[in-house]
Parts: sequence; C-alpha cells; structure tokens
Amino acid sequence: MDADGVARLRAAVGRLDRRLNTAASQESGLTPTQVWVLASIVRHGSVGISELAAKEGVNPTMLSRVIGKLDDAGLIRRVPDPSDKRAALIEPTAAGRRAKERINQRRTALLAERLAALTKDQDDALAAALPALEALASDRGRP
Repeated sequence: MDADGVARLRAAVGRLDRRLNTAASQESGLTPTQVWVLASIVRHGSVGISELAAKEGVNPTMLSRVIGKLDDAGLIRRVPDPSDKRAALIEPTAAGRRAKERINQRRTALLAERLAALTKDQDDALAAALPALEALASDRGRP
C-alpha cells in the first residue's frame, strides 16, 4: 500500500472508531476514555494499575483518575494484591462486565447499520479484507 493509501486507511479507521465510541459512550453514560479503560480491565482481568498502564501504553496518573470514576460507578473494584499487601489490583464487577457487553452490543449494532448502507461490492470487499484487518489489529509482532 502506498503512503496515500496508508493515510486513507488510518483516517477511515480512526473516524469509524470515534463514531462507534462516541455513540456507545453517550448511551452508556461513560466517556470514551472510561469505556476504553473498562474494556481493558474486562479484557485483562485482575490487574494492577501500573501493569495495565504498561500493557496499554498510557499514563498511570490519567489511568488512576479514570479508574476512580469507574470504581465510584460500581463498574470495577479494587482488591488486595495477594503478592503485595500494600498494593491493590483492579477487576471488573458483574455490573462492569454487563456494561461492557451492552457497549459491545451497541457498537456492533451501529456498525451493522453502517454496513447495511454499503453496496454489495463494498460489503464483499470488506469481507475479503477481514483477515488482513484482523492481522493488522493483532498484538503479534507489536513492538
């Protein structure tokens, strides 16, 4: 893919992601950042804040503030770290897992609505590109 194609792909993926995140977060009452952090906690399970920040490549201070909001909302909880009694792990609550599932369902529905507006040729092209997009989005080979 040439440089123009790379730029177009980046822009299209970014716009689509923002549209899905904005719509899903508005309906959930969470900010897009809170939705993203909740999804990360659900994906990683019981994890320390520093470890989560390192895995996701984000600032631990910012992450700590967002975690505080999610904790206040009852979507995550802090539990003692069995290997370090001075530290805490964060994990999703049942309500947090349900919220993440509802957000996923809404994002999927929004994407289905967008896909329904495509022509058959565009839909077929996207279906054919799925393996490449999945490889692109995977963590394999990530620095």
